[in-house]
Amino acid sequence: MELEDKVPVVEAILFAGGEPVEAGRICESAGVVREELDEIVKALDEKYSKADSGIELLRLNDSFQLATKQEYAASVKSALEIKKNSQLSPAALETLTIIAYNQPVTKGFVENVRGVDSSGVVNSLVEKDLLAEAGRLDLPGRPIAYKTTENFLRAFRLSSLKDLPPLPEPTEQVTIDEILEGTAEQAQDEENE
Repeated sequence: MELEDKVPVVEAILFAGGEPVEAGRICESAGVVREELDEIVKALDEKYSKADSGIELLRLNDSFQLATKQEYAASVKSALEIKKNSQLSPAALETLTIIAYNQPVTKGFVENVRGVDSSGVVNSLVEKDLLAEAGRLDLPGRPIAYKTTENFLRAFRLSSLKDLPPLPEPTEQVTIDEILEGTAEQAQDEENE
């Protein structure tokens, strides 16, 4: 079987899967080796990148999934009567950021960084399948560690955690003292005018 003949086989596997399918499983099911799968994925990427396609191929770590393009989300939701996704609160986004960059971490770690109780936020993110339990730490009380999920990658259009933007350097960050100093200087300048 030629490589061109295997493209629709992989496409059918991804379509029928509905969820991310691991590369190894695709190779085994389609009778291809990893190098061939990479070529097939490239061909599917080219096919779906055209303007006349409403589908895109997502890479999620070492898995692949077919999904509708973001610009058609409203139409898909309307047709399938899907309830509108709720926006994440600033606390939820902050918690996700802490966990994404430091995973796996405990609720205690998140609370220490945020400075407030984060149990409700973490539990809510687990319910939304953006976070999952990553096991228990070998510490007193055996706290649960949390990590991000493939649904997190999909929701934020990331192929892997390596695609997260870099954190700012400590020299680029502003301290509260610098903000207060700048505010005091600005107030002094206004008084002098």
